[in-house]
Amino acid sequence: MDFIFDENFIRKKLKDYNSPDRLAMSHEYFTNSAIVFLILPYKDKPYDLVLIRRTKSKTDKHSGEMSFPGGKFDPVHDKSFLDTALRELEEELGVSKTSINVLGSIDDHLTPKGFIITAFVAYINQDIRIVKEENEVEEVVKIPITFFANKKNYKERTYDLKGDLIGVGKFNYRSAENKKYLIFGATSHIIVNFIDTIYNIGLMTPGCRRINCEDIKDRIIR
Repeated sequence: MDFIFDENFIRKKLKDYNSPDRLAMSHEYFTNSAIVFLILPYKDKPYDLVLIRRTKSKTDKHSGEMSFPGGKFDPVHDKSFLDTALRELEEELGVSKTSINVLGSIDDHLTPKGFIITAFVAYINQDIRIVKEENEVEEVVKIPITFFANKKNYKERTYDLKGDLIGVGKFNYRSAENKKYLIFGATSHIIVNFIDTIYNIGLMTPGCRRINCEDIKDRIIR
């Protein structure tokens, strides 16, 4: 498997946002948000995923963490979760929605802090300029898909919750400049879901699942 970007192959494996086969979460006490699972393709080598390290802030519950560009649904500015994802992408990385090629969606994911994340998979051309918004983005990090697709790089622990096996995973990435990045929680799970959906590698521990709203709603309500 060479992981050279193949638009048609990936598009066929993904789900439509409105597909009944896509896991969609909803709960009155949780905050809906959306991200762009951003792919940067190349002609002669495997594609990169474009992640950000969020600027440290007292008002951001995911301050300093690694994530995809995105944010909370705004009923004033957004008609859909896709609007949210594209608006946040432009705000955080200066990439216009006219430069984005949306391929499809994957399942919703949940953070322990009460955010439901809807992920839209998309790519941009190499010549698109990325300009980070300093107040929100500390660093833009491009990581090869081959790193995430290597089972040796994914660490997952499991625990029992009312008879169900729950998986919690992470990646520890070290760049060519020897900088370390911890990718965990919903961000790592979104990546695993994408890779297992597209390439059927089996990163996730067989028989386990991720947390859902019912698992943590009592803690969020409190």
